[in-house]
Amino acid sequence: MQLLYWFESIRTPALDTIMSLVTRLGEESFFLLAALLVFWCVDKRRGYYLMTVGFVGTLVSQWLKVVCAVPRPWVKDPDFTIVESARAAATGYSFPSGHTQSAVGYLGGIARFTNRWWLRAVCIVLALLVAVSRMYLGVHTPADVGVGFLIALVLVLAVYPLMESTLWFPNRMYLIIAAMLALSGAFVVYMELTVPTIGSAQVLMEAYENWAEAHKNAYTLLGAVSGVLVVYFFDSKVLQFPTRAPWWGQLIKLAGGIGLTLAVKTLLKTPLLTFCGGHDAAHALRYFVVVLVAGCLWPMTFRFFERYAK
Repeated sequence: MQLLYWFESIRTPALDTIMSLVTRLGEESFFLLAALLVFWCVDKRRGYYLMTVGFVGTLVSQWLKVVCAVPRPWVKDPDFTIVESARAAATGYSFPSGHTQSAVGYLGGIARFTNRWWLRAVCIVLALLVAVSRMYLGVHTPADVGVGFLIALVLVLAVYPLMESTLWFPNRMYLIIAAMLALSGAFVVYMELTVPTIGSAQVLMEAYENWAEAHKNAYTLLGAVSGVLVVYFFDSKVLQFPTRAPWWGQLIKLAGGIGLTLAVKTLLKTPLLTFCGGHDAAHALRYFVVVLVAGCLWPMTFRFFERYAK
C-alpha cells in the first residue's frame, strides 16, 4: 500500500486524465480491435496467436480472482482514495489485474512477432504504462499488477512457438482450440458448483457480486472459443479468406468489420438474455454468434479487396 499512497500523493487532474486514457488499453474492446486487425489484415496465424493468449490469460485471471478473493485496495484500507473515474471499470476482486493481463497479452504478442523495432518498442512501453496506470489510479496493488503481467508474459512466450508450429502442422491448431475449449468448459462447471452461500449478509453480497461477474465471463469465454473452433474449420476447409488488400481496402475491412461485430454484439444481448431466462448461457450464445460473424461472415467480402492489392 505504500507505493499506492505515493502514487496518490503525486496525482494531478492532468495526470489523472492521461492515466485514465492509458488504462483503457487494457479493456476488452482494445484487445478485440488488435486481434481482429491482425486476423483480418496482417496474418491469420498471428491473429489466432493473440486470441489464444487473450482467452487463456483471461480464463486464468478470472479463476484466480474467484479462488483468491482478494478485495480492492480501497476496501482493504478505507483511508485510501482512488481516482473516481476508474471505479466503474474496477469490477470483481482485485487479484490479479485483468487490465494488465489483457494489455500485456496483446501488446506483448505484437511485440513478439513483429520485425519492426519501433512497433516493438511502442508496444512494450504501452504495456508497461497500463500496468503503472492501474496502480496510479488506485484500483490494484503491485501484487495484482505483477501477477497479471507475469501470466500474460508467460503465455506470450509459451504460445508463440506452439502457434508457429501450425504453419507446418495445421491440424495442431485443432488441439490448441480443443485445449482452450476444455479449460473453458471446466471453468463453467467450476463456477456452477461454487455459488457463495456462507458468510454475513455484507460478505455474502460482495462474494455473490464477484461470483456473478466471473460466472458471466466463464460463459462468455466458452461461447467465444466454441466460435473460434467453427471459424478455423470453416476457413481452412471452405473460405480461406485472404488478408491482402490495398490500404483503403484494409481500412474498409477494419471499420466495417468492427462496426458489424459491435452491432451484432449489442443487438443480441437483450433478446438472448430473454430467451435464456436471464441465465449467463445467453452470453455464450451471443459471443459464439459474434465470433462467427467476425470470422466467417464478414471475411466473405475480403476477396473483393484482394483484387486491388498489388
